[in-house]
Amino acid sequence: MKKAVLLSVAMALGGCGQLGLQQAAAPSQSSEQLRPQARPDGSEVVLRPPPDNARTVEEFDTTTAEERAAASAPADVAREQSLGGTIVSLGDPARPGFWLETPLVSTSAMGRVAYSATGQSAQVELIPIDGPATAGSRMSLAAMRLLGVPLTGLVEVQVFSGG
Repeated sequence: MKKAVLLSVAMALGGCGQLGLQQAAAPSQSSEQLRPQARPDGSEVVLRPPPDNARTVEEFDTTTAEERAAASAPADVAREQSLGGTIVSLGDPARPGFWLETPLVSTSAMGRVAYSATGQSAQVELIPIDGPATAGSRMSLAAMRLLGVPLTGLVEVQVFSGG
């Protein structure tokens, strides 16, 4: 069953470009395309887009072990504010990093998402999108993998700002 789900995800991700759902021609991964990106908290992170020929989940998730460890580091819960729950689906798999596009915020900020089914949480960039607070959200492939969220499912996560 697990192999069937992974195969389905790989096929779906592989077909994104053919359906016009993938970002326009993601650049190939080279040293020139490793660009630092400023985060809302002032820190910088290097984003590595997946290679043009990426077909598997592992090829699309370009985060390093160090980046995953940093994203899963404990948050300062005393400084957090709960924004509520949201139903998440997989966002653009070609967009690297740990992020959540959600109508729960009006400006970009760093925050945390928690998935109760696995007990895992991840520090992510919260990116505003239009819609009512009850609308769903889109989460990065890297964040979904870190949390243990099924890539083809719709699940509820708790969202926190600050920390």
